[in-house]
Amino acid sequence: MKTIFTAPVFDATVIVNGNELFKGQGSASMWAEKLAAEIGSPVTVEKIGTGWALRGQVDGADCTWGIHGQRLMQIDRT
Repeated sequence: MKTIFTAPVFDATVIVNGNELFKGQGSASMWAEKLAAEIGSPVTVEKIGTGWALRGQVDGADCTWGIHGQRLMQIDRT
């Protein structure tokens, strides 16, 4: 089964507090829509430092996603 978590993220990124984030709000918003469809729950974008992260809930738990190795990955919010 192919999910968006296996799709490459070919967007410019920035490093904030050791996390790789989307550089632009537009590309983050596009990936937020894809992620929302994947997890069946609303996903928003949030500015963290100079980058943009994806925010949503999975099974009632708040989650933040960034990028790792050109893939979406859940990150710790610091």
